[in-house]
Amino acid sequence: MLKKTDQQQPWRLLLILTILLLGNINLVSPASLLAADRVDPASARPDPKQKLLWYDIRELELEGQGWANTKAPFDRLPASAEKQVRPPVWNLSRHSAGLSVRFRTDAPIIAARWTLTSASLAMPHMPATGVSGLDLYVRPAIAAQATGNTNRWQWLATGRPSKFPTNEAILVRGLPLADREYSLYLPLYNGVQAVEIGISADHALFKLPRAAGKRKPIIFYGTSITQGGCASRTGMVHTAILSRRLEEPVINLGFSGNGRMEQPLVDLMASVDAAIYVIDCLPNMNGGEVAARTEPLVHTLRKARPQTPILLVEDRSYSNAFLVKSAQDRNQQNRQALQAAYQKLIAAGVKQLYYLPGDKLLGKDNLGTVDGSHPTDLGFMRMADAFEPLLKKILAESRSNP
Repeated sequence: MLKKTDQQQPWRLLLILTILLLGNINLVSPASLLAADRVDPASARPDPKQKLLWYDIRELELEGQGWANTKAPFDRLPASAEKQVRPPVWNLSRHSAGLSVRFRTDAPIIAARWTLTSASLAMPHMPATGVSGLDLYVRPAIAAQATGNTNRWQWLATGRPSKFPTNEAILVRGLPLADREYSLYLPLYNGVQAVEIGISADHALFKLPRAAGKRKPIIFYGTSITQGGCASRTGMVHTAILSRRLEEPVINLGFSGNGRMEQPLVDLMASVDAAIYVIDCLPNMNGGEVAARTEPLVHTLRKARPQTPILLVEDRSYSNAFLVKSAQDRNQQNRQALQAAYQKLIAAGVKQLYYLPGDKLLGKDNLGTVDGSHPTDLGFMRMADAFEPLLKKILAESRSNP
């Protein structure tokens, strides 16, 4: 109840309300204010038994997809690429690596139902949760953001696949009632035909704008490592970690065993107006291929996108390279070839070209991989740590000199 003095002095009440609004302006999302951002509950499928509404995630905005004209809703390349790239690349492009959706709700229960395209739920060195599962991240309640270091993405739940083709799980229940933002990551080494989010029937689901608004995406082109092998969860590949840390949209063009700097992929990348092109293909190449393909790749991208930064990345060190000479030699030959190509390009006047050495990507203790090559979650965290300061530097420089 207002005090009598406040009732008699409306200007004071107006001042207080203005201060409160300005003090919280960064904590209010348009998704919670605009009715147009609410997903129509009439589009959902009711589940009376569980008192849920199931929403097709295509009602939300899909993150991490560079092309709209895809053959299937969750493909990573456009339909036209089927006739441009090799069959293994095309098949891998139908894995949903790097794709996610963001949404907002105050529902106490969040569930998921997803239909996979392959019965291979796991691999010998990568768990089903990373290959075929879902991963849910959250930003804390808006009211809590004012208390300190809480305005960051935090892991909340994982959808564990146990059968083919369709899995259903209550990801989390019993949440305190509060408005929160969520991000749901799709499988890394499997495809999905359909994905639904289930929320409590008496609560609303809101769309969120794409990550970082209308900013251009960072495109990562690489190998099985870029695709996510062998993260334990789908949100733990370094591309996803970096997207959360930097608040930048990211497109994952990792193709297991097939990141080879091939011209059709380079042409496809050049068709997307990116913030940065990250080229991390050396683990699938040899020194001769690196020497032959690096310069044409850079020239293709530079011709199409004269101002877009390009980051060339050395291969990570094999964890046994300190003792196994063949592994050491492969690292050395690839790196020498990439460094030589980089120096030639710089000497030729190519601008906005950057280089990231590979010897520190996984750390120095040989504990960052599952098999000497593919990162564990620890390895992916270390990769994100190595990429982050350079990507921040590149973004800052390119945005200060558009």
